[in-house]
Amino acid sequence: METKFIKLTYPDQTLVEVFNRWDNDPELIPLTRPNQNKAALERRDTMTLDDLKQRLDHHHTYLIYLDDLLIGEMNYMVDPNHLYKKEAGTAWIGITIGEPEGRGKGIGYHAIHFLEEEIKNNGLNRVELGVFEFNTQAQKLYKKLGYKEIGRIENFTYWADKMWFDIRMEKYLGDNS
Repeated sequence: METKFIKLTYPDQTLVEVFNRWDNDPELIPLTRPNQNKAALERRDTMTLDDLKQRLDHHHTYLIYLDDLLIGEMNYMVDPNHLYKKEAGTAWIGITIGEPEGRGKGIGYHAIHFLEEEIKNNGLNRVELGVFEFNTQAQKLYKKLGYKEIGRIENFTYWADKMWFDIRMEKYLGDNS
């Protein structure tokens, strides 16, 4: 099996439909977006092709393929307003493995390495991310990759009948400590 990462430059309606399926998958919603209550968790959103094109104005987006199957996407933004530590030249990353066939195979590990190289190649040296407190599998991955916790935002997302922290983590690229 071969994993490929391809920069998204020309989105089409088929891709919009795939993103909408992932964005509204009940298994993925708790992992990919903050929800303030049960109603928000149950809400379903629909992206349009124009929405996706506008997103590319401020997100560097890469598609993740396993062989020829599109299984996920990853992206980064530069200096978004929601950074925990406001440090210029910071990339905020996000990753979604949308297809079950792509989960539990170490693809996230390789995807983040690839994304870090792209970020470095664009002259940035700091990465920040948020991971929900209950997503222990992702936390382990980020720690393994050298990310360090820098703060927690309480009551950030609702899941399993309670509110959870958002754990903010950072990594300086090229820093092996």
